[in-house]
Amino acid sequence: MPVVDEIDHRILNLLAADARMPNNALAAEVGIAPSTCLGRIRALRESGVIRGYHADIDQAALGRPMQAMISVRIQSGARERIGAFLDRIRRRPEVHNVYFLSGANDFLLHVGAADAHMLRDFVVDQLSVHPEIALTETNLIFEHYRGEATGL
Repeated sequence: MPVVDEIDHRILNLLAADARMPNNALAAEVGIAPSTCLGRIRALRESGVIRGYHADIDQAALGRPMQAMISVRIQSGARERIGAFLDRIRRRPEVHNVYFLSGANDFLLHVGAADAHMLRDFVVDQLSVHPEIALTETNLIFEHYRGEATGL
């Protein structure tokens, strides 16, 4: 892993709060020259520290106001199917994020649906029907708040 110093941490915190912050503003906030800031950001991208830039989109505006976190447990004899499960489930339009976990469950899926029927259909048709799935548990998200402190 690349070494991330204090200046890089400050740049990363600012970008985590606003990925569209202009380079000149980043440089001024951190107290370095714009060319130095640009070079540091480029190095952070090339080393894989910055993996991408993303928009925080209101899912209700896209017709998916019902959000849920679904825990998925894979059958113990189906571990060789994890790759195929990931490939299939990541392509589903309902799926926002997939987390590979340790512990009792193998995956946590963040999904969005238009309504309870659509969410039920996703769980039944995309998860429960597959023999490699041992268990699912669906938790509705009433509200979501993005953390203000990035912990960098």
